[in-house]
Amino acid sequence: MKYWLLKSEPSAFSIDDLAKAKQKTSAWDGVRNYQARNFIRDDMKKGDRGFFYHSSCDVPGIAGTISIAREAYPDVTAFKKGHHHFDADSDPENPRWYMVDVRLETKFERVVTLDELRKHANDKLKPHRSKTRQSFIDYSGYEGRMAVHFVVGRCRVMHLQHPSDAS
Repeated sequence: MKYWLLKSEPSAFSIDDLAKAKQKTSAWDGVRNYQARNFIRDDMKKGDRGFFYHSSCDVPGIAGTISIAREAYPDVTAFKKGHHHFDADSDPENPRWYMVDVRLETKFERVVTLDELRKHANDKLKPHRSKTRQSFIDYSGYEGRMAVHFVVGRCRVMHLQHPSDAS
């Protein structure tokens, strides 16, 4: 299992939006970075875990955890003329862009801020592959486990019951 950092601007798609989605699951679309696309297409597997990171906002940081609910498939928003993720050069027969479905696992009662992460866990949160600013970072192996333990240990978690878990 791999651990990922998935970044989104809350004004575009927030953890609260994911919490409101049917079965707390949504497509993670609109990624237009080739390295991140490669992670989605080649490396993300169903059951992998990740952090939902709010970026470009007043309080950037980790807002909760997700799991990969569906492996990579073509990002259909690239083919929709007029859509803000439209890419005229992407061909449905040979798609350029991919997306995964993510499922909300936990929403933290508070955001674990970027400042906290830098202060307390910078050595544990260094990605294995970090060449450019991107929406997906792989936190595999020991570093990934340490990151999970640090983040979850820093905040209380709001446990969200999935509809299929109800008995």
